[in-house]
Amino acid sequence: MHYSETWDLDSIFAGGIDSPALAEKMTTIKQQLTTTADVLVHWRAAADTPDADWFTQLVNNLQAIQAGIDQATVFVVAYHSAHADDTKAAPRLNQLYQLDNQLDNLLTRFKKQLVKLDANTFKALIKQPALAPLAFNLTEMRQQGLALLDDDTEALINSLALDGFQGWSDHYDTLVSAIKVPYTDETGQTTQLSAGQAQNMLAAAMPNEQRAQLMRNWEAAWQAHAAPFADTLNHLAGFRLANYRAHGTDDFLKKPLELNRMSRATLDTMYQVVADSKHLLLSYLQRKAQLLGKSQLDWQDIEAPLALGEVPSQTYDQAADFVIKNFQQFSPKMGALAKHALKNRWVEAENRPNKRPGGYMENLPETHESRIFMTFTGSSNDTATLAHELGHAFHGSVIQDLPLWRQDYAMNVAETASTFAELIVADASVKAADDTKAKLTLLDAKMQNPLAMFLDIRARYLFETRFYEARQHGIVTPDELSQLMLNAQQEAYGNALSTYHPMFWASKLHFYIDDVPFYNFPYTFGYLFSLGIYAQAKTQPDFEDRYIALLRDTANMSTEDLAAKHLNVDLTKPAFWQAGVALIKRDIDEFMALSAPLI
Repeated sequence: MHYSETWDLDSIFAGGIDSPALAEKMTTIKQQLTTTADVLVHWRAAADTPDADWFTQLVNNLQAIQAGIDQATVFVVAYHSAHADDTKAAPRLNQLYQLDNQLDNLLTRFKKQLVKLDANTFKALIKQPALAPLAFNLTEMRQQGLALLDDDTEALINSLALDGFQGWSDHYDTLVSAIKVPYTDETGQTTQLSAGQAQNMLAAAMPNEQRAQLMRNWEAAWQAHAAPFADTLNHLAGFRLANYRAHGTDDFLKKPLELNRMSRATLDTMYQVVADSKHLLLSYLQRKAQLLGKSQLDWQDIEAPLALGEVPSQTYDQAADFVIKNFQQFSPKMGALAKHALKNRWVEAENRPNKRPGGYMENLPETHESRIFMTFTGSSNDTATLAHELGHAFHGSVIQDLPLWRQDYAMNVAETASTFAELIVADASVKAADDTKAKLTLLDAKMQNPLAMFLDIRARYLFETRFYEARQHGIVTPDELSQLMLNAQQEAYGNALSTYHPMFWASKLHFYIDDVPFYNFPYTFGYLFSLGIYAQAKTQPDFEDRYIALLRDTANMSTEDLAAKHLNVDLTKPAFWQAGVALIKRDIDEFMALSAPLI
């Protein structure tokens, strides 16, 4: 079947960034914000026991404003992603951020009013049929309200965050845009690559020495700008830590764990299993070094493709059909959603200039659709990306009938459906390969996930933990940051590499994201959580219904309760995590057996 490689944005707001419908939507949101602010200003929860219908309407209004802002923001971000040189997009996005900031102030006031309600009144309200689906979320908001400061102070912090917190995050993007990395090709011609181009090039097939030279240039390019990157990271973290202290805590992991609705015990157990299992991956890295003709891998070799056998490239239509077919084997509803998304142009995949790098999926809460952004070049990795993002879209589709706050799942479980979908397609790709060398090439590509989740992301977590510990006592210098990163990488990789990437603290965007602190451990959680689900899915005939039930509860309880209810496991015990490791070991064992004759 033929599928369009460009998405449909006009069905959201017709007319591009100058869309009259978008402008009208923003005007409506402003009016809703004004009306709801007036309601909240005059509500005195301690004295006024709210009527259930009145309170339900207030909750619905707040959700409606959030849905409108999200709908408009997804559209503008999508437009900007596909038209990276359109200078009108950034100001429009800033206008939406301003509206979202106003909503944050309303939610702050709302949460504080929830705290003032006496316990019996609150319990009676959340038992109302219209509010019962939001009982967990409203209880969570009431708990969050306990740590909030007075309204004026919270509003001031939110306002300062636009130019402070968010400003430093945006400044990082400005700095990255100036990075240039010299690259000399096989003909001896040298060109200046952008950061995104150089990063893609490092993961492409090329001779070992050529890749090593590019890595040296890459490291040097970030080192040349170390001072402004260190300023940016220090000030962004300083704002975050000051905000934490203002709200009564010096524990910089408290907020990340709360955002992910998981306990420190779960985090510690997961990382203990990761640390205990890394020897499996180190044996794989040693074998890969041998296949690349080296005694030991360097940092840049980890993602280097083996390219032992030719893996046929796919057209976009072939990749789409392959994903649909293999989704259907696990879940007819997953297959149907993927087909619907592709037929109805939810996906932007065309390989053309003037698109931003990377890939993502965003849900549209008002139209109950999703939009997926990526660039398809025909590689097996692109097929995996398509599956990954369609997995996210499936998650969105099975919760779209729930109230908006019931759709607000945390980052750690956000990766559940996407990683699960990617596992389905990766296994199918390896199974379909009829040549040993091609199978090895695909297994190597599949191993990039566990390598990242167990080694690279653990190094990021170790670095960030130690950086925040140091930052509590003052500015951390560029040299100190590089030493912290080097130590973290050596520990996570068990000194298995010849060289590392000390400037990774500057080159990795995730450290500079303002609204998600510790953008690392949730990925490892999501990957292992998906592996555990995948292991059960292969043996349980009623998997589809149970899987959908789990996804529908991802914003309705703690992570531990979610696993206990739907998987009958205890995340604070190692057994569940070890089941996921067993699947990784299976792939490594197959890789080692198939590659042995080539050594």
